[in-house]
Amino acid sequence: MLCAFMLITGTVPLLVFAKDKPQPIAASPDESAFLRENEATMNKMMDGMAAKPSGDIDRDFVAMMSPHHQGAIDMAIIELRYGKNEQLRRIAQEIIVDQTQEIATMKLALGEPATDTTSAPTQPTPSAKSDGHEQAGMPMHMSHPMK
Repeated sequence: MLCAFMLITGTVPLLVFAKDKPQPIAASPDESAFLRENEATMNKMMDGMAAKPSGDIDRDFVAMMSPHHQGAIDMAIIELRYGKNEQLRRIAQEIIVDQTQEIATMKLALGEPATDTTSAPTQPTPSAKSDGHEQAGMPMHMSHPMK
């Protein structure tokens, strides 16, 4: 009887503590898509930043920074697709504009043409009505010409 009492009193606290332990939350479809897209973006960015040295420090800098900035743009687009916080969505919009301009400016500084940019879809399912110039109600006006 004493053994049974000790067994019961020894396991009850364990059950109470196990109940307080945070349980993993099943990811929603949006969370799963966000994580999958973000991982692909990070892998692409890291691969791009592993540029081979050219012997020209300035070109090497741009070769490494361009994929870094593009990674920021891609992550911001993912935030716009799935994020709900309006302040963070505005910051993501600014990142897209600023980083796109910086990539163009770095390339122009090397005498290279700035690459054309096209607005990326910011919704999980692209709208057929989009003209490519405005996504999720956000115009992509650039102060630098991109051609």
